[in-house]
Amino acid sequence: MDILKILVFVIFGVFLFGIESLGDDGLLVFDYYKETCPFVEDIIRRQVEIAVLKDPRMAASLLRLHFHDCFVMGCDASILLDSNDEMRGGPGWQVLLGRKDSLKASFDGANKYIPSPNSSLETLIANFHEQGLDVYDLVTLSGSHTIGKARCLSFRQRAYQTNPEEEYDRYERYNTYRRILRSICPETGQDQRVAPLDFRTPARFDNHYFLNILEGKALLGSDNVLITQDHDGEITRQVWSYASDQTLFFASFVKSIVKMGNINVLTANLGEVRTNCRFTNH
Repeated sequence: MDILKILVFVIFGVFLFGIESLGDDGLLVFDYYKETCPFVEDIIRRQVEIAVLKDPRMAASLLRLHFHDCFVMGCDASILLDSNDEMRGGPGWQVLLGRKDSLKASFDGANKYIPSPNSSLETLIANFHEQGLDVYDLVTLSGSHTIGKARCLSFRQRAYQTNPEEEYDRYERYNTYRRILRSICPETGQDQRVAPLDFRTPARFDNHYFLNILEGKALLGSDNVLITQDHDGEITRQVWSYASDQTLFFASFVKSIVKMGNINVLTANLGEVRTNCRFTNH
């Protein structure tokens, strides 16, 4: 099983348009398109395969888009709207289908609910709680940062601003990591330069993200705080469990991403099937 199943889920939840289902009763089901487009999953799978082979970063980009879309008015493609004023490794699962697109854009929601790369642990927990997700989901879904890259603009603060209260930042091995980040990202300028979120296996979906955190080598400040600002040790224990057991992480990831994918789902007449992903039909 591989990350491709995740990407197919993302495509269904965000990009699928132009296919109506007969007898829509507002329920999510596995065979929603069996009458109107029985091979839709195979078609989308093939297109995702082509996209990821052409640009390996597409796998991480689609995961990130899925996360952002779910945090803004549910997984309904509202994040794509223009306002009028074998691929990477990882787990797989069956996908419930029948989601509709939202009827309006929500850029304010994007700014309010999507965590920044320098968010504190308190802010992250609050953002996830707002969506009905708990600390367990926060830590688990953060593991998706095992693939993909981030721009210099997103990790500059991590590279140049130290906090003496953060014990992991005192480690000599982390100081070496900081020097690597500074060699990629200067203190000013070059905002578009990128670094892998996971230096160990940047193109594989695995549990190395959690090993990185334990060694003080998380690229983003919002990843590092899972350890440095965890005062009661609950998150640290969860990170250790995932770092030592990839199978456990995969099983937990499936549960949490399915839970996230069912946030405020629009079905039946609550949404629409767009003919253009970026605009509503009216």
